[in-house]
Amino acid sequence: MNTDRQSRPLRHAGLLVLILAVGACTSESSDPPLPRALTLQAAGPIPASPQREGDAARGREALLTENYVGCGLPASAWRQLQGSTPIATLSGRNEASENLPYFLNAVTDDDGVDLVVNNCLSCHGATLFGEVVIGLGNEFADFTGNPSTAVERAGLAISDMAEAAAWERYADRIAAISPHVQMPTIGSNPANNLTFALMAYRDPDTHAWSDTPLLPLPTQQPPPVSVPPWWRMKKKHAMFNLGEGRGDHARYMMAASMMCIDELDELQAIDEYAPDIRAYITSLEPPIWPFSIDTGLAEKGQTIFEQTCSACHGRYGETSEYPNLLVDIEVLGSDPALMEQARDTGGPWVEWFRRSYYGKNTQVLPGSGYVAPPLDGIWATGPYLHNGSVPTIAHVLDSSTRPEIWMSLASDGNDRADYDTERLGWRYKPVTLEQTESLDSNELKRIYNTNRHGHSNSGHRFGDALSEAERAAVVEYLKTL
Repeated sequence: MNTDRQSRPLRHAGLLVLILAVGACTSESSDPPLPRALTLQAAGPIPASPQREGDAARGREALLTENYVGCGLPASAWRQLQGSTPIATLSGRNEASENLPYFLNAVTDDDGVDLVVNNCLSCHGATLFGEVVIGLGNEFADFTGNPSTAVERAGLAISDMAEAAAWERYADRIAAISPHVQMPTIGSNPANNLTFALMAYRDPDTHAWSDTPLLPLPTQQPPPVSVPPWWRMKKKHAMFNLGEGRGDHARYMMAASMMCIDELDELQAIDEYAPDIRAYITSLEPPIWPFSIDTGLAEKGQTIFEQTCSACHGRYGETSEYPNLLVDIEVLGSDPALMEQARDTGGPWVEWFRRSYYGKNTQVLPGSGYVAPPLDGIWATGPYLHNGSVPTIAHVLDSSTRPEIWMSLASDGNDRADYDTERLGWRYKPVTLEQTESLDSNELKRIYNTNRHGHSNSGHRFGDALSEAERAAVVEYLKTL
């Protein structure tokens, strides 16, 4: 889609459909100007908040069947677009969704149109050695292209007027956010930017969608995020990297509805089962290390880990504890782009959230650093750091070995041969800037360049003081978590 606010007609069997491509201007508002800058929360422990109880079994069903996103492609158009491309399915779903990819739900809208809509597993689910793992961040998701391209192509197959109306609604929303969610590297996720872009087009009080943005739009060069696994949520007091997402986690999770849920009564209906989805998420366990372990070396690694790493990342086993600690950026030294985005331009978005339905009983509260996460199942969650800039755990523990520019050699998580059991992470190869000049477009999308804004692999140098043998022992211990 163009971003110059010009309308472009697409003809579907005699039906003229207009997609308005919105630009980066703001509309007039009767509200007073919102502050741009934020005062960030100080580093330190994040306190717990009471959570609503829910039914985990009902939560799984709702996650994989309900229409909490609110719009998608007509099923007939999706089938033509998908063709015979292989899909990964998930057992235990309803009949309508059982033959869809695990990250799509089959629903019917109020006009009787059968739709295929994304669910949360688009980012929070992935295949690992041939099995779908719910809650594993999808580090192979491709956000490098314009998402409007496939949506428009699907629209060409539509002739039914009700289906065309459903498609147009979805296409308009995708067109609005598409300039703000395109990444240079496969696996990098624009989650923060996606949320900010959707906020910009909604009235915080009525939740109505606006054809023009009501807030400043976020950057078109999004800071990358590595999607954390859901099984950590049972331990976390705040949901996100900067310590945002405190208070009622179930209500905060409902932000997935910002795409197309336009009515407050629809949000209230979703809120009825949101605690069930949270209960299911907190019931998840990490995948167990599927290869051999040197138990003696792992025991030595546990001792070193507990002396060196546990103050931030917690202890595991019988004496399990997790400190929920926000570590100051000056101590951590990691790429500050996410934090700077929140600090310098986050005021309008935080205020929007506070006024919105999502903001009731929740707190955004971004901090002046990053939360040290729990490390359960850490072996399966590479690449590492909050922006996915470090390919393996071995590189996390020895900053001097981190590649400046590197290419992922794995296209998905299915082949065990693509996994490095010694260093813990997906196989990669370092490349030089000169070498990238001879790569084709598909290869370039697999390049992670730590010189890009937000992509730095700096910081977290706490393992540098360890010996090579000590680091090897810690790596072995991390296989057991």
